[in-house]
Amino acid sequence: MAQITAAMVKELREMTGAGMMECKKALTEAEGDMDAAVDVLRTRGLAAAAKKAGRATNEGRVNALVDGNSGVVCQVNCETDFVALTDKFQGYVDTFTKAVLANKPADVEVLLASTYEGSTVQEQLTEAIHVIGENMQIANFKVLVMESTGALVPYIHMNGKIGVLVSFTFNNDATASDERFLAMGKDVAMQIAAMNPVSVDADSVPAEIRQHEMDIYVAQAAESGKPEAIQQKIAEGRMHKFFKESCLVEQDFVKNGDFSVQQYIDSVAKELGDEIKVTDFARIALGD
Repeated sequence: MAQITAAMVKELREMTGAGMMECKKALTEAEGDMDAAVDVLRTRGLAAAAKKAGRATNEGRVNALVDGNSGVVCQVNCETDFVALTDKFQGYVDTFTKAVLANKPADVEVLLASTYEGSTVQEQLTEAIHVIGENMQIANFKVLVMESTGALVPYIHMNGKIGVLVSFTFNNDATASDERFLAMGKDVAMQIAAMNPVSVDADSVPAEIRQHEMDIYVAQAAESGKPEAIQQKIAEGRMHKFFKESCLVEQDFVKNGDFSVQQYIDSVAKELGDEIKVTDFARIALGD
């Protein structure tokens, strides 16, 4: 009997859009014959989406959902904007988002193999392709989990083109349901949607991004021909500008440029008699 390799399973999956386990079973039944395995999947109705599987999925929707201390932003793609705007497609997006929230998988491949409401997510996706009549893909997702007192605020921008989830911590449980906090949380989420910050603050900028930017600024400063001490100050000044433009809490607040996002958060916290801090965020935009 022919050995069924991971590469063969991957190839069949790419050809048919069926799940990994289904592909492995089909190859085993077909004794490694790829064409016969495709027929096995077609017979079982698992490869009916094969012709659609190669189509580009440049449209879709991004969804955001919170349940208790966990939240998720999930992007599901389809072929046309017409389908993306239908209630039926949105229903599938909601289902897949809930599956991510329930299983908290490491990546899309793990998600597809996971079970939700009695069947694998891959099986549900295949059925959705049948019903919708277009290729669909669960393209991306990000999960945030609160580990202290606080709240997760979801936000959907541009009719599902951008999804944001923001994690806030505070001291008073009552803050989570206060209208002033909820309004502020939405404003911060809108800021993230519009300005696409790199990180929450300067300290949380990934080391590789920080180094990359600094290398550029040092090289730019060297071109000035000024003394090294001056060059260093020039580079540091440009790095400071990068932090102000790219770090959420240091950015100018888009709804009122007279103060920063941090100053806006602090003003609301003072009204509530609490301390409020942004600890993390997730942003997914269609087409990223």
